[in-house]
Amino acid sequence: MHSIITITFNPCIDVYTSVPALKPQTKLRCTGPVYHPGGGGINVARAITKLGGDALALFPCGGSAGKALRRMLDEEGVATEVVGINGETRQNLIVEDRATGQQYQLNMPGPELDGKSIDFLLRLVEERERVEYIVVSGSLAPGMTGKIFDRLTALAEKKRARLIVDVPGEALKDAVRSGVYLIKPSIHELLSISNKTGDERMVTDLARDLVSAGKCEVVVVSLGPAGAILVTKDMVRQISPPAVRVRGTVGAGDSLVAGIVWSLHSGKGLEEAVTYGCVCGAAATLHPGTSLCSKEDVDFLLTLK
Repeated sequence: MHSIITITFNPCIDVYTSVPALKPQTKLRCTGPVYHPGGGGINVARAITKLGGDALALFPCGGSAGKALRRMLDEEGVATEVVGINGETRQNLIVEDRATGQQYQLNMPGPELDGKSIDFLLRLVEERERVEYIVVSGSLAPGMTGKIFDRLTALAEKKRARLIVDVPGEALKDAVRSGVYLIKPSIHELLSISNKTGDERMVTDLARDLVSAGKCEVVVVSLGPAGAILVTKDMVRQISPPAVRVRGTVGAGDSLVAGIVWSLHSGKGLEEAVTYGCVCGAAATLHPGTSLCSKEDVDFLLTLK
């Protein structure tokens, strides 16, 4: 039985390459491409697996890219259940400019997801027994609306599971309106869902407002390399990971969520879980591309705390 289920509505294959320098109107010589499974929930399941845990990744997929995505996840030992669709699973491109060390992520929209496919995906969750955590991460597929979170909240309540959401933009607003256990916004996303303008000095107050209003029990505000701020009705903690040389940031947020969920599942308290998650996020930045965190890097960074 898998007590952690991740849902990815808009999965992808991430294709990583690098060039000596990005220049317009010039043929750029790329390094050989590196392919990784992608999409928020898929990355959370991958990272949990890398940490020695066990999670079931649910997602729709189609076409040759969808077959390749499933094959790559099988090779990584990630448990999956999929909904077959007619559209072609998208591929995103991550390009590193070696002259500056900057990465550029080009995300494709992905195929539309119809109501029948969504129903089937949620039914896969409903059929699972002893679900403790449902993690919804990444963008919604084209054609989807924020009403999906009303259904996810009701499903989590029925399963007596904790619903954890890490989605961008308007989807996060809809998730908060529906009510969830934990959200992981950036400072910008927190300001947006609170309909406020300001800066990071407002973070704690805005997160407390969400908790007090009963929209969620836990807010973990991602601060990038600076770690995160944990806010509940009983505590506010700023948690900083060890300082590292950042090689890439793709997948750091997913590694943070994975560390939190796996740690909570292992019986740790919230503060310890978020601390572990921040270390996982930092570990993911040690390498370029989309390799996520590794247990070896996480264990090493924990010795520096």
